Formats: sequence, C-alpha cells, structure tokens
Amino acid sequence: MMMMMMMIIIIIIERKISHLLYMDDLKLLGRNENDLENEMKIVQTISKYINMKFGLENCARICLKRGSVQSKMHVRSTFENDIKELDPRKAYKYLGIEESFDIQHKNEKEELKKEYLRRLRLVLSTELSAKNKIQAIGSLAVPVLRYSFGIINWRQEELQKLDRKTRKLLTIHGQHHPKADVDRLHVSRKQGGRGLMYLEAAYAVEITKLVEYVDRKEDPLIQVVRTHQHNTDSAVLQTARCLKTEVQKETRRMKDSIAEKTKERWHGKGMYGQLPRNLEEKLVDIEQSYRWLKSGDIKGETESTIVAAQDQAISKNT
Repeated sequence: MMMMMMMIIIIIIERKISHLLYMDDLKLLGRNENDLENEMKIVQTISKYINMKFGLENCARICLKRGSVQSKMHVRSTFENDIKELDPRKAYKYLGIEESFDIQHKNEKEELKKEYLRRLRLVLSTELSAKNKIQAIGSLAVPVLRYSFGIINWRQEELQKLDRKTRKLLTIHGQHHPKADVDRLHVSRKQGGRGLMYLEAAYAVEITKLVEYVDRKEDPLIQVVRTHQHNTDSAVLQTARCLKTEVQKETRRMKDSIAEKTKERWHGKGMYGQLPRNLEEKLVDIEQSYRWLKSGDIKGETESTIVAAQDQAISKNT
C-alpha cells in the first residue's frame, strides 16, 4: 500500500532537533544545507523501506535566520522531483496551524472563529434535543478552539466576545431566552443549569494543563520548551504563569472550581437565584427537581422557555 505524507522543510540555526513527525505531518530542521540534505536522505531511506510515497506537490522549503526569511537554499533534493521554495508572502500548515517565519496568529484566529461559528450554526440548525445540542456544541464546535489554546495568542476579551456571540446565536435559534440568566446557562445540568461550556473556562483549563505538563516532564524535548519559555514574553506564557500561580492555589481541579463559581453567581442573584435558594432551604429533592434537565430530551425551544419561567424572566402580563 502506498502512503502519502506532507513534508515541510525549514532551516534554523539554534536548535538541535532535526525531525518533527506527527501522524502525516513531517518537518525537517537543519542548521545548514548539508544537514538538511542528510536529513532528507534519512527520510528517503525510511520511506523506501516502508513503501511510503510523499506528496511532493504539498511540500515546501524555507530558510530562516533569526526569525527572518533568507535567500533561497542550495539543497540537492534526494527525491525524484524537487521541492519548491515557499513564497515568503504565504504560509504552510503544520498540525493544522498556519506558519511561515512564525505562527500567523491573526490569520489563524480569524479562520478558527469562522470554523467554530460554522459548526455552531450547523449544530443549532439540527433537530437534536436540548441536551444533545449542548453536548454537540461541546464535542464538535468547542474543540476547534481548544486545539489552538497554548499555541495561538488568544486574549481574554476575544474569548468573552465569542462567548457572547455563542449565546446570541443560541437566542436567535430559540435555544436560550433573551431574558434568562446567563450564568445558569453555563451551570451543569445535574445542578440545574444547561451545561454549556464557557470558552474562557476551556482556555484556562487547557493552559493550566499545558503548564503542568511542561513542568512535570523530564523529556529532553520538554527541556527545549522550557528554555524557550524563559526566552520569550509571549502573551500565552504570561497567562499560563498567572493561571498557575494564582488559580491553581485555589484548586487542582480548575474546571470544577470555575463551574462552582458560576453556580455561586447564579445562586447569589436576587431574582434569578430564587429557585435554587428555595430548593436548598426547603425539604425538596434537588436531584429529582432537576431530573428533567439532566435527561434533556425535550426541544431546546421548550427547555429555554421553562428555564426562563423558573428564572421569573417572562412577563406575567395577560
């Protein structure tokens, strides 16, 4: 069986890592042209041995020095066809992220937003039940953004704006009453909410996990990441350090901590919080009271109306 693989070739100066391979994405990194030629020979030898074929039309090469694109390389290709030079005005994709001399954060964020909103609209246009729609958003749309957390420099206000856009689309499609409580929308269903994940919370969890991983592992490649950490002032790393030193002091299970704070805000509201406070104060089976939400087998429009009524957000005028 013949296999196809994409390959991107980059020359760098200060790193000792020569090959980055994940699934069908391969990147070769060399200090100079001779190193790169030797690395290509290794790839060619292995590819012939396992009967693998490269899609050379999807391959490209670029020469970088201290973050700047340099003149063309003089590398003798060991493959039948030569590998084209990457246009400095264009980018290539490695593991789904656009790069050239660095990661194209602005362009990548716009593409990720478009894809997230496209998938969100796709889910909301289905005939799924209320619970299944929320779960589909979490498993189909949110991962588009989660994959980029820790790689793309997301700002808090950008994620807040996307959270608001998400709720707006839910309202447009009748899945959230415009006057219903926002915090309850993000509380888990077994606690009386509707289970929609905050993008801010997803970002915080992913960044904290990333920092924990980097600090725990003793792998040589992780040491390179640590060295890079100390030599950069990127917004992502600054956020990660802040999350690690401040948020993790409260709890090691950050997701649960954020969910608990959201629930507390809902319970503490004068009007919206009356239902959960009354359930807690009186001899009422809270689990059974929220069972209809946990099952979530009614339409989203119906569920949003009931929730709004419980929030006392629907006008009583007759």
